Amino acid sequence: MLGRVVTTTVPRLRKSIAARPPGLKAEREMWEAGREVVAGMDEVGRGAWAGPITVGAVVAPRDRRVYKVRDSKLLKPSEREALFDRIAGWCLAWAVGHASAAECDRLGMSDAQRLAARRALAGLGMPVDGVLVDGRWDFVGHRSTRRIVGGDRTSLSIAAASVLAKVTRDRMMIAESPRFPAYNFEDNKGYPCPVHRAALHAVGPSAIHRRSWVFMEGLVWTGVPRYRRPDSQGVLPFENSPSRAHLFPPPASTRPSE
Repeated sequence: MLGRVVTTTVPRLRKSIAARPPGLKAEREMWEAGREVVAGMDEVGRGAWAGPITVGAVVAPRDRRVYKVRDSKLLKPSEREALFDRIAGWCLAWAVGHASAAECDRLGMSDAQRLAARRALAGLGMPVDGVLVDGRWDFVGHRSTRRIVGGDRTSLSIAAASVLAKVTRDRMMIAESPRFPAYNFEDNKGYPCPVHRAALHAVGPSAIHRRSWVFMEGLVWTGVPRYRRPDSQGVLPFENSPSRAHLFPPPASTRPSE
């Protein structure tokens, strides 16, 4: 989508995130290297149990700045919503691409993320000469991709992409909530939480859950078929974290007797 000028009121940033805003240093380095159109890209939804994986792409202008943008994970939902139109109006172009839960099951998460990235790039409506991505993994596969660890906190175009992707995906999950009221999607957006886990154990997964993930082995299945992959789809590092242990209790047959 091509940018347009939009004026919105954004709340004052909290002191904890006001310092050290993301800038355009990485973008300028690409521009100076001859990359005329540079897209910052970021992903949201990879660790969710339900809904799509989503990738945002933002082409930043050289002659304008947008203020109060931060990595989407640092912002409250109300702050992200307030920034959405401001960011969309500032961009030369922006787009959000998705891979559905069914595509996540069929392709695996890595290929699903690549698919969402291709869709985001295609949605920009202009050829891209360079790409900036957050993290160590090039999930875009562009001929000129720069990986930046912590890029969503240092690169303005990546941070902007993270906000647009997060707000778009959150809105999608809120819209799905009336269809699947048991899962509380309006609050958890398809991510792990005790209420979401309890709903899965009570009524089983919905049509928009990722049904190949191994943690679903012991769930009730109510008309939605189990999807089985040959690999260990869905085992994420945080599932073995002590802080997340309450979300992944062992099956009753393996629990210690009381």
